[in-house]
Amino acid sequence: MIYRSAAEWQAAASRRVVLFGMSGLGKTHLSSILRGTGDWFHYSVDYRIGTRYMGEYIADNFKREAMKVAFLRELLLSDSVYIASNITFDNLAPLSTYLGKPGSPSRGGLDFDAYCARQDQHRRAEIASLLDTRHFMDRARDIYGHPHFVCDSGGSICEVVDPEDPADPVLAALERDLLLVWIRGSDAHTAELVRRFDRAPKPMYYQPQFLERAWIAYRVEKGLEGGEVNPDDFIRWTYARALAHRQPRYAAMARRGVTVLAEEVARVATPQDFTDLIARALARKEDPAAGRKEA
Repeated sequence: MIYRSAAEWQAAASRRVVLFGMSGLGKTHLSSILRGTGDWFHYSVDYRIGTRYMGEYIADNFKREAMKVAFLRELLLSDSVYIASNITFDNLAPLSTYLGKPGSPSRGGLDFDAYCARQDQHRRAEIASLLDTRHFMDRARDIYGHPHFVCDSGGSICEVVDPEDPADPVLAALERDLLLVWIRGSDAHTAELVRRFDRAPKPMYYQPQFLERAWIAYRVEKGLEGGEVNPDDFIRWTYARALAHRQPRYAAMARRGVTVLAEEVARVATPQDFTDLIARALARKEDPAAGRKEA
């Protein structure tokens, strides 16, 4: 780890972290608090994916739909209108909409092969965006003069790396420059995320082997062909299983860094709170017995 103790972290002139964990536990919330001070540069991996690496795919998808409307088709062909996505740190809907959901086309689903092709595009984009972290660290310092840096990773980071491989190129690059910080949720947090997802199911990225197994198991259980699958029902069915699949992968990644609890993150209101939070996590790493007493 680049910070070997709580004291070294607190005394550092440049604090650099990558936050990871399930979506909805506070990564972007923490990043926004830090960004607001002017001392921290906020690098959003999902934003980079949606603007740099998948922006053209997303815009072309919009245009493909617009071309089905005679009025818009004429305007597009004459270059009279411009269509682009408006992704922000807080609104990644264009990216998730492009990823889509597999299943019945009449219900808004994608053919499974087409869906897998978009999943692969996302995998390659996420890896590239994670490897861009060093470039943005240099920009943050050289152009903007920000001494501190937070990489706000997507929930699927654990699916595009091999957490058990000490030589994994993405994790090796990240831990060389930043402190890996896992935001770990409780069973209650997981249950709430599942309830929230059930109310408004959203597309997400899955590890290819996991997705293939889930697609087969779901259709066997329901007795359906691919074109008969209700897309929303499939991703609802898959979501809790995906969270369970990710937990041990996050835990393996956390062995390279530190772990903080979602309850602790919820209490962070200032950058100093965050600095203190990471210091406590490093202290627990130094002395696990002290961490058990604190808990």
